[in-house]
Formats: sequence, structure tokens, C-alpha cells
Amino acid sequence: MAWVVGTGAFLGLLAITGGVVTLRTGWIPPMARRHVTRPQLHGLGGLLVGVSLVLQGLFYFRVLPGVSWDARFFGGNALLFGGLLLIGLSQVLPLRRDPEHADPSGV
Repeated sequence: MAWVVGTGAFLGLLAITGGVVTLRTGWIPPMARRHVTRPQLHGLGGLLVGVSLVLQGLFYFRVLPGVSWDARFFGGNALLFGGLLLIGLSQVLPLRRDPEHADPSGV
């Protein structure tokens, strides 16, 4: 069972890395580029999903101090579903049209 949790924690680290890269540079993985209209929401969602997975692994291996089962369950699920909601919204919401950037010539 430990290898399942360890694999989830590793995937969480990858999601955190992807979220930070997306927040810093705006880069989106090629498989999601066509669908994502708001990279910042996508990066923040990936960051929340990754943090949820890493925290679950740290609690399982008892690296973090003991917290009640209810707090781990509801806190981890809130982070996970919040991140998935942000990733979904980053693909559904329309592009923002900023009037200052719409006409670069300034005419």
C-alpha cells in the first residue's frame, strides 16, 4: 500500500511543478493548450491538486503531526476538488478581452 501513496505523492510533486511553471511563465502542457483560456486559473488548480496529493502522502507516512481523520479527509478533498474546479473553469470561461491590449498601435 505504501507504493500507491508514494506514487500519488510523486504525482503531486509533478502537479505542483506544473502549476508553478504555469503561474510563472504561462506555459500549458501541449495536451491542454487547445482548451485552456486562462492559464493562471489552470496553474493555481494544478497547484491545489498537487498540494492535496502531497499532504495525503505526508500524513500517511506520518511525516506531519497527527491530525484527526476527519480533518485529513475533508481538508484533502476540499483542496483536491477546489483544484479540479479551477482547472475546469480555466477551460470553460471565455477569454478576457482587455481594452488596453486590444489595439497595440494605440490609434
